[in-house]
Amino acid sequence: MKSIFTLLCASLMSGAAIAQIPNANFESWDSFTGYISPTSWANLDSATNALSVYTCEQGSPGYTGAHYLKLTSKTVIGLGVAPGVAVSGKIDFTTFAAKSGFASTARPVSLKGMWQYMASGADQGFISVLLSRWNTATSRRDTVAFANNPLVGMAMSWASFNINLNYYSGYAPDSAIIVLSASGATAVNGSYLYVDSLTFSGSVPLGVTTIGASTLAPTTLYPNPASSQVAISYYSPNAHNVNITLEDMSGKTIKTLDFAAIKGENNINLNVADIARGLYFVRIVNEANTEVKKLIVE
Repeated sequence: MKSIFTLLCASLMSGAAIAQIPNANFESWDSFTGYISPTSWANLDSATNALSVYTCEQGSPGYTGAHYLKLTSKTVIGLGVAPGVAVSGKIDFTTFAAKSGFASTARPVSLKGMWQYMASGADQGFISVLLSRWNTATSRRDTVAFANNPLVGMAMSWASFNINLNYYSGYAPDSAIIVLSASGATAVNGSYLYVDSLTFSGSVPLGVTTIGASTLAPTTLYPNPASSQVAISYYSPNAHNVNITLEDMSGKTIKTLDFAAIKGENNINLNVADIARGLYFVRIVNEANTEVKKLIVE
């Protein structure tokens, strides 16, 4: 199967403003012969259903409402692994590129929602958002804002996410596209991503360009591997409360702590001397974003 990242390379259609994401709670599903598909979300089931393989399925009950979206990468005999992917628009099944998105002039600060996910092996899924506008002077599409959030670690139960957009233009977009993928460039059988309750949040004024949290100084853990204490170096663009959890491979919370971050560099010590050796995940959650870092305890 071709790289899913090509989904973001094709042009998007223009149109009238739509403020919210179509079928954002995945309550509406269309029926086809042998399978159902979430309304307004393209996926690969129409190409794989003849082999009784479905990478996009309806889950119940939803985090809110009756349903949620289940994306699972699966092996297709003779074709390799079909990624569990859904696009808020249409997919070109020859190139696996996005053909269109949905019309929108909104300039949101972030994409929010609820998710569960786990990767198989070295696979790493992602969620991407692209806002664009048609430039009549150049007869091409310009990027207004973009975000790409890799799925790091795992979320074995419903957890909230907040993905900030980076704005490269002060103009209003005319189209938006969201890509939800359980796999990265090379899909691995069994990787999954469950999603519910999507929404755009906040508003960036016209004429303003912003740098999202993802471009700030990255959070680091030192030492890593660690045996007693881990220093978490965390940069905050403003003062706010932060929650840190240490999770094992199953997603079980081993430790948790809360602290009041100051604007700028923060250093937090985490004691790991009393936990078993192995691979863990440090999850840092603030008012606008979630980061997950791998930690080896030895």
